[in-house]
Amino acid sequence: MSGQIIKVILIIIFIAAGLQLPASAAVYPGNVSAKGAILMEQESGRILYEKEADTPMRIASITKIMTAIIAVESGQMEEWVTVSENAQGTEGSSIYLVAGEKIKLKDLVYGLMLRSGNDAAVAIAEHVGGSLDGFVYMMEEKRRELGMNNTVFANPHGLDDHEEHYSTAHDMAILTRYAMNDPLYREITGAKSYRSVSKDESYRVFNNKNRLLTQLYKHSTGGKTGYTKRARRTLVSTAEKSGKELIAVTINAPSDWNDHISMFEWGFNSFEVMDIIKKGVVKDIEDDYYHNKVAAEYTFSYPLSEEEENKVKKILSLYRPPEDGRWEEEGHPYPIGTVQVELENETIGIIPLRYTEEAPKEKPFWKTWFEQLFMAAGVKTGG
Repeated sequence: MSGQIIKVILIIIFIAAGLQLPASAAVYPGNVSAKGAILMEQESGRILYEKEADTPMRIASITKIMTAIIAVESGQMEEWVTVSENAQGTEGSSIYLVAGEKIKLKDLVYGLMLRSGNDAAVAIAEHVGGSLDGFVYMMEEKRRELGMNNTVFANPHGLDDHEEHYSTAHDMAILTRYAMNDPLYREITGAKSYRSVSKDESYRVFNNKNRLLTQLYKHSTGGKTGYTKRARRTLVSTAEKSGKELIAVTINAPSDWNDHISMFEWGFNSFEVMDIIKKGVVKDIEDDYYHNKVAAEYTFSYPLSEEEENKVKKILSLYRPPEDGRWEEEGHPYPIGTVQVELENETIGIIPLRYTEEAPKEKPFWKTWFEQLFMAAGVKTGG
């Protein structure tokens, strides 16, 4: 297989997955008390700061972020859940569920995230997964899907009842970035309080334990606290300021509130999210054939420090039209090139280019994109 073909395959995988390769983390000038920590920008996934971010550690109740997003995505949030004796008897933090009572799954997720109810975690798992084991299987499938490669989930709450239950600051940031793209999850994690009503019309009020959100940091948008004797204090939090969204994770952190506030403030003050490539016609192409005919598929934005602004490079790759016709002929896959964006010799994005005309709708986009990339490499594909 030639080098050109390999390059084409890599581009297909890269773009199909919607990936952006984050550049190296910047140097954070402050001190972080956590054993493991990370600061990530939400939109790009760029790691702004990290400390032992890929070292597996016990994570306590920040486990419940995975439990919550699986429940949210189940489509069962308005269903009534019958609480089992197993759920009622769960140790640790609780929303005081009673065996036999009926409560909506949505209310259980609020109790899970705001009050860190371990009983809520078990009730959710039994309803959505059919059993604890069934739900843990779903958690493991989801973390593989998200690329959380240094994580193992063994329960839905994070209690220290399994040796093989751990994650990393990096993996938990990946999970949080994914979860924050869901509007309902975002609403739940950002709630300061919630009133839950059971089927017998009794009610509970959940006040959020996340002091960053409720008291300490005005830019906080949500997160999840955690603590066990073995994991110590763990915390995931999110914040937004001037249109920039950041994710912070700390594991085993004696001073986690201060860690998060200082990391957020440094991140907001040190980086600006900039439009490196704007959606639409690429105007600085001198080639007569392509001049004013090529457009970027989407706007590519990325967080950059002031020192990095002039270090960004854009590498344009345009494929020549085939000898037997022109790109715009019927049946042609319209993407005809890419812009590869690099920062200090690291690829941070690949943006597909197309003709400015509307693409034919007879063929699926990815099929035609796949065919054209291989055509550019000189490889024939089937019909």
